[in-house]
Amino acid sequence: MIIKLTHAHVIGTIMAYIFGVFLVPLVISFSKKEGLVDLPNERKIHKKPISRIGGVAIWLSTMLTFLCLVFMSYYPTGSLLSGILLGSSMMFLLGLIDDIYNLPAKFKLIIQLSIATMVYLLGVQINSIPFFGGEVELEFWSYPITILWIVGISNALNFIDGVDGLAGSVTTINSITLAIIALAMTPPNPIIALIGFILAGSMLAFLTYNFNPAKIFMGDSGALFSGFLLATISITGVMKAATVAILLPFVVLAVPIMDITYSSLRRIFKGQSPFVADAEHIHHKLLHAGFSQKKTVVILTSCAIIAGAFATLFMGENTIKVYFVAIAIIVLIMLLLNFIKVLTKK
Repeated sequence: MIIKLTHAHVIGTIMAYIFGVFLVPLVISFSKKEGLVDLPNERKIHKKPISRIGGVAIWLSTMLTFLCLVFMSYYPTGSLLSGILLGSSMMFLLGLIDDIYNLPAKFKLIIQLSIATMVYLLGVQINSIPFFGGEVELEFWSYPITILWIVGISNALNFIDGVDGLAGSVTTINSITLAIIALAMTPPNPIIALIGFILAGSMLAFLTYNFNPAKIFMGDSGALFSGFLLATISITGVMKAATVAILLPFVVLAVPIMDITYSSLRRIFKGQSPFVADAEHIHHKLLHAGFSQKKTVVILTSCAIIAGAFATLFMGENTIKVYFVAIAIIVLIMLLLNFIKVLTKK
């Protein structure tokens, strides 16, 4: 299948990046003035206070890009967009309040379940699964499985946000991968692909200031917003297919899924709440093994790239070619941004 990018996909990605590059420094300045910084402690690896509301810039650049595309008439038609944008904005707001006031874990979970329920009622649903060449309608099980997926992936991004540049890099790779797969589906889903491309542009701008040593963290606001978008576009862009392709998001999002599964099971077996933070995530294990923050990011981002390659390979030879071109461009941009950051320090 020939994958066709519209003007909206290209312009949206570039526009989101430009918005983000200008917004992130403003957020850094504001958060320092207001004391909205993440302080070092025994569980964290940074040594000085760092802005913790990077999600504000990610959310703003994403939403402003959508608004500009509407005014520019580059807006592709599609369904379920209102639920995705509304739900992601509510997740962002929940995360922002948590970044400022440190909400109880149980309260956050209740609100997350409520938001996921709302978007489920708006049509963002996993309705069937492949089974021996056919498909099985989930019926009653559609609701709990959908809610588990949305809330799980939203929190999974939060779980891996413990090393400079890690969550942003993985999110960028995952969003581009899901966008390409959405365009390769039959029929293609350009509006869902647009969300993925815009999120990637916003995240690349954030990474400009988040690579080690980071000047800003995405915080719960950025992690929950990004995780929610990845969860919902994977449902509406891929899982709506009545084929084994419904399983591709599990491959694409392998890194955050493995971490949240490992972390939750480990805590439960210890008799602890799965929501109690600790310093034993996969990235912490790599750090304890002697890898630097940058090498840890390279290792886990490479895993995300390999997982994406397997997923796009399933969609056909042309899809994986487009994927590798996109990944090559993104990796080149990441390396360039990191190189510029090193030069400006000297």
